[in-house]
Amino acid sequence: MAEITAKLVKELRDRTGAGMMDCKKALGETNGDIEKAIDLLREKGIAKAAKKSGRTAAEGLIFDGVSADNKTAVVLEFNSETDFVAKNDEFRALGNKMVEIALRPEIKTIEDLKAAEIDGITVETTITNLIAKIGENMSLRRFEKVTTEGFVTTYNHLGGKLGVIVEMTGEATDANIAKAKDIAMHVAAMDPRYVDRSVVTTDDLDREREISRKQLEAEGKPAQIIEKILVGKMNKFYEESCLVDQIFVKAENKETVAEYAGDIKVVSFARYKVGEGIEKEEVDFAAEVAAQLNA
Repeated sequence: MAEITAKLVKELRDRTGAGMMDCKKALGETNGDIEKAIDLLREKGIAKAAKKSGRTAAEGLIFDGVSADNKTAVVLEFNSETDFVAKNDEFRALGNKMVEIALRPEIKTIEDLKAAEIDGITVETTITNLIAKIGENMSLRRFEKVTTEGFVTTYNHLGGKLGVIVEMTGEATDANIAKAKDIAMHVAAMDPRYVDRSVVTTDDLDREREISRKQLEAEGKPAQIIEKILVGKMNKFYEESCLVDQIFVKAENKETVAEYAGDIKVVSFARYKVGEGIEKEEVDFAAEVAAQLNA
């Protein structure tokens, strides 16, 4: 039997875009014949799916989950090309299954998650198979996992368009979880940049101070006055950018998030929005369908 080298697997993967394990298996079944392996992948629909892998998948859903003891939480982004596919039952079922797997203690990275198995098939291959079946590119883009000595909770907004994890100190009582859910909802609505002042970087602070300084100079303020005004502006920056310093979105008495939290404290948060940072492509689906009919 021919030796299946890493170089050969890489070449097949580069030529088809199929997953590493699929390429290795195909080469094994074809005794290392790369052309036959390509044919085999095409027959299985995997190479066909790979052709779609270059298309932008900027729609999709955010999925989230929390362990039974409220010690671990996961939020992940599973993308598709169109919002229509994001509503597909199989797409949603796979997203929920990936969250279930990601909550396992041994899953620490996205590579771990992709290599985990569903009914004997890797998550990566399962996604590829669904691409081949539905005919649209999909991508497990990212995931965040938080494990804590306190407790965690999640919040999902707009039917999966935005998801949040909040990590708190204290015990996971019903009252504390309800309060943490409210704070997670606040994160979804207000999009804070930092959890508190201690994590604001010097570079960020210097940048904000310099912007404010130039604005004040443009207004003609005297140098000695500018320094005094900058103190207030930096405090305002903290109040607007740091979660615990923001006015709680549901507050009626102007209390901050930290004041609303009371005896429990916010340790960290993660906020995922579908397609965040992805440059979307305008797709002419009519032209695409016509091209496929003429192929």
